[in-house]
Amino acid sequence: MNRRRFFESAAAGMTVVAAPPLLARAGVAKGPPFRTLYSNDTTHLLSCLRPEHRDVEFTDELLKNSITEAAGVDAHFLQPGLGWMPWWQSKIYPAAEHHDWLSGKHGVQGVQKIGRYLLKGGDMLETLVTGCRESGVAPFLSFRLNDGHHVRELAKALERRKPTPNMARHYWDNYEHFRIGRDVSNWDEGVFDWAIPEVRDYKFALIEEACANYDLAGLELDFLRHWVRFGPGTKREDRVAITTEFVRRIRAMLDRTATARGLPRRWLCARVPAIASVRPEQGIQLQALAKAGVDMVNLSYSYFTWQDRSVAQAREEAPDLAVYAEMTHTTMTGKASAGSGTQPFLRTTDQQFYTTAQLAFEQGAQGVSLFNFPYYRYHVTDTIGPFHEPPFHVLPKLKDRAFLERQPHWHFLSSGRKDRVLGERRLPAILNRNQPQTFPMEMTSALRTRDGVLRLRSDEVIADREIGVNFNGKGLEPIAFVEKPLPHPYAGAWLGTPAEHACYALPASAVKPGTNRLEICVKRGLRVRLTYLDAVLP
Repeated sequence: MNRRRFFESAAAGMTVVAAPPLLARAGVAKGPPFRTLYSNDTTHLLSCLRPEHRDVEFTDELLKNSITEAAGVDAHFLQPGLGWMPWWQSKIYPAAEHHDWLSGKHGVQGVQKIGRYLLKGGDMLETLVTGCRESGVAPFLSFRLNDGHHVRELAKALERRKPTPNMARHYWDNYEHFRIGRDVSNWDEGVFDWAIPEVRDYKFALIEEACANYDLAGLELDFLRHWVRFGPGTKREDRVAITTEFVRRIRAMLDRTATARGLPRRWLCARVPAIASVRPEQGIQLQALAKAGVDMVNLSYSYFTWQDRSVAQAREEAPDLAVYAEMTHTTMTGKASAGSGTQPFLRTTDQQFYTTAQLAFEQGAQGVSLFNFPYYRYHVTDTIGPFHEPPFHVLPKLKDRAFLERQPHWHFLSSGRKDRVLGERRLPAILNRNQPQTFPMEMTSALRTRDGVLRLRSDEVIADREIGVNFNGKGLEPIAFVEKPLPHPYAGAWLGTPAEHACYALPASAVKPGTNRLEICVKRGLRVRLTYLDAVLP
């Protein structure tokens, strides 16, 4: 099967599940056919592994296995590293040139796993295309536009005047003039300023090389890793102009390279903050991106599965875009014990995936996306376990509307963590005595008939408090602690203690589709710090 026929047949096979129709846009016969997008950050293949793979080299087989195990999705989005160095066979910045520079000029000896893979001729993008073709899914490159991971490590390298193996020469040569701030150990300051044309040109060159040389079905521009791209001196209107022009340039390149390779029109996706008020700071305006050639927008909460009205708001802002709601392995994290990745985390359950997907579809989503999905497996430290195999069984079900409507509902509000991208979060909240607060909860239209449970969670003991709860004006009766409102396998995984919870019987008759109002009032005790709440209907 030739390349064009492969992409066309793969796309045709993805339209079997009914979903809300998308408005046609000039120059596009129909919207993207994909319902489920799966993000593969690549680094989990080295840091988040099955036990039998922890000490092995990085190989094409490992990468192909990560594509195969995500069966049931429509498009596989590969993120080859952090976007500073190409993890493919590049002529712009070859692996051999990088390691010759490290050893010859700076005396840095030793090559890491990815470096060894590339020096042996390994090519992640070629393996992506081959693996996706074998699995019948669409291969996408997802490119991180200003990733701030490892900036503290890079800062130490800069201090001792010796680069690290994962530090691109582009960063080393230009950090003095291109970085956003003076504190290079800070994620927000150690990245480069997109107001500088050379910064944008470097990213564009790498993306263009990948699109010119591989049979990719599409490209995702990841504006979330990380979300700071401009220094404080750049006005918001200039940020929008710079960002939109970059996207327009990418669109033209995608069309040019697709024609050169004999491929159908490639899809362009933008991974953006789901919270609308955060986007202007990034220079992101959805309608402007649509006019510049974006087909798909992936609404992200950076690290979390979330439930709100962001999909509906994005559809209102840019009706011609296909909107996807991102979901991850966690709904809330605690305090890190020793740096990034060492924080306890609350696992996203099957029913939370299903309920979140159902909410997204009801608000007009074209589909859902998965991010950090493998991180149910061991990573970083045993103290944040116990660990499990990821729930891959949910993936093919996330686009089945009839299945989703039949499932129990697990709605929730969460404090997530202290991320700037969650600027409009309603939790954590301090509830002082006799000062009631109201929280909106979005509930699906497929209402249940069986009564359920509502739980309040704090990060401190609240067993000695008297807390009154009204749901849509109906007072709820307290009940004993319920650790698992619905069955799931994540026992011992930071589920909280009975003393940190207050639980209530939730009549199904009190719940309505759309926005529900939950009023909470502390009647006895000084105050309650609320970090999480959920409403579960079996």
